[in-house]
Amino acid sequence: MAEESGSESLFTVVVALVANGLLAIAKSVAATATGSAAMVAEAAHSWADTGNEVFLLIAERKGSRPRDDAHPRGYGRATYAWSMIAAFGLFTAGAVVSIWHGISQLSSESEETDYLVNYIVLGIAFVLEGTSFLQASRQVHGASQRIGMHPLRYVTQTSSPTLRAVFFEDFAALLGILIAAAGIGLHQLTGDAIFDALGSIAIGILLAFVAVFLIRRNMDYLLGEAPTAASRSRVIAGILEHPQVERLTYLHLEFVGPQRLFVVAAVDLVGDDTESSLAVRLRAVEHDIEKHPLVEDAVLTLSQPGDAGLGP
Repeated sequence: MAEESGSESLFTVVVALVANGLLAIAKSVAATATGSAAMVAEAAHSWADTGNEVFLLIAERKGSRPRDDAHPRGYGRATYAWSMIAAFGLFTAGAVVSIWHGISQLSSESEETDYLVNYIVLGIAFVLEGTSFLQASRQVHGASQRIGMHPLRYVTQTSSPTLRAVFFEDFAALLGILIAAAGIGLHQLTGDAIFDALGSIAIGILLAFVAVFLIRRNMDYLLGEAPTAASRSRVIAGILEHPQVERLTYLHLEFVGPQRLFVVAAVDLVGDDTESSLAVRLRAVEHDIEKHPLVEDAVLTLSQPGDAGLGP
């Protein structure tokens, strides 16, 4: 099973962090200067995304630690825990603030504002967010092509929570910029500030949807997400290709971190050795399986005589 590399995901997060940090400052200045509700929502969105990228960097660092006696399956699940904290931050600091501010501005009176400042900042934001999204998209398309999966399906199923978070947050950011521009434009055309407020509410709803989706996917992996059927078939084929394995009768797979699998299998080994010799050979096969870059830990046992074999 091919997956994206950790270094690629880390680079993608760094690009997003720099872009969102710059945008958060620019949007905050524009929101203060113009009083636009939609721009306030966009500023909250960018600050939330900036904080999220910091949490995602922590997630990558915490999850990459090697396994030890205290954590025999490694620390990979810490990545999902920190990524879920980041997604919750997007919900509270982004979605809730945007919706609340938009609702509070629904009854406000129309005020003259400098629309040009908003348009300039949103234009710059679209370019920077687009650059970050393009980097994430390249990584998604490259990894999805290697395993023959549709890019959108891949990014929803990938075991890398950082890549998924950056991809969907950047996509939501681009949509949010368009929504903000539409709200500000309608405010300018009609003179009614309600469109600006509605833009803020719409941005908040968009962020809430993305945040809930990311929280749910991280929970799935914390609970022990299994690979897809196609990936399972590739793992079965790989085990059966081992020269010491004659038959595979049971297989359990689950992700214990980004690109890290816990493997439990029941196998028949070739030959007819004594019990003590079989135990030594079984451990040797385990070690061979664990040499694969996607395998964090492998536990093998001997098959029962009457068990049906698994095929690729």
